[in-house]
Amino acid sequence: MVKKGSDNNSDEKVFSRRDFLKTTGVAAGGIAGGALLGGFTGFQFGSDQDSESAETGTGGETAEGGEGGAETPEFAARTFFSRQEDFAALAAATERIYPEDDNGPGAIELGVPYFIDNQLYGTWGTNGTDYRMGPYEPMASDTHGRQEKLTRGEMFLLGIRRLREYAVEEHDEEFVKLEPDVQDEILRAFESGDVEVPGMRAAAFFSLLRNTTIEGVYADPVYGGNKNMEGWKMIQYPGPRMGWMDEITSEEFVELEPESLRAYQGGGI
Repeated sequence: MVKKGSDNNSDEKVFSRRDFLKTTGVAAGGIAGGALLGGFTGFQFGSDQDSESAETGTGGETAEGGEGGAETPEFAARTFFSRQEDFAALAAATERIYPEDDNGPGAIELGVPYFIDNQLYGTWGTNGTDYRMGPYEPMASDTHGRQEKLTRGEMFLLGIRRLREYAVEEHDEEFVKLEPDVQDEILRAFESGDVEVPGMRAAAFFSLLRNTTIEGVYADPVYGGNKNMEGWKMIQYPGPRMGWMDEITSEEFVELEPESLRAYQGGGI
């Protein structure tokens, strides 16, 4: 939607965001061309030390943004990723999938890395409500859903660490330190399945990463992403409402400030 009375320049900016989602294939399966719309804004951390729970992926440290890094969302803390360098690589990857542009902030500023981290720490990350009895044939088919024995949390850990390894193998540098177009090249290699990842298809990891990034941009802020409802503001989505009685009969376009679930579910108590 475009605001009434907006100028042509504004129209072009609104279209560029939609064009990004369509032409790059992010909404349907791609990363190609993401570098054209925005660069990696940076996501640095102060320490590279692993905690005792590094291999399980659980931890409770608060990630502080370093010099030149993205702002840490209010009250944000890592609950799943214990290695700061893994979390930094995750953040960089989400920013390439949903980069900052003239329409608004990218994934990092919207808090998407923390959204993903929080989701992985809970039931969704452990596949707690999924059928888990097999058979497990991760390489069998692209059309019959996920068939990995790995949980989503395990897929993210293996995928992000393989992403970092592959960056060093191909470019002798950590993923977060590479130029945006090189980062895109690496993500495309995962998307196309050209990278070997133990226990799963690289394309399955990329699909999971891409889909969860987009969910973090547009989910209700109560889940940890879509900071300040900026994702909704970019598409003029008003958020969940109890009703539309006062607006439904209007003959004019009605622009509403977005409201989160907190607005009517006791968020101020």
